[in-house]
Amino acid sequence: MLKLPEVLREIRMSRAAFYRMRARGQGPKLSKLPNGHLRVRRSDLDAWLDSQEIAY
Repeated sequence: MLKLPEVLREIRMSRAAFYRMRARGQGPKLSKLPNGHLRVRRSDLDAWLDSQEIAY
């Protein structure tokens, strides 16, 4: 499971932009751990990235 800073580096997005996107109901699925930390499963991130590809 990836930490949020790792995800942000990979998708090249600021934390603020990421949370704006999440507020619009977009973005990869997040998992909240019992300690409140957020994680993203690698498979969820890859699936989301695949869904963002534009076919030409």
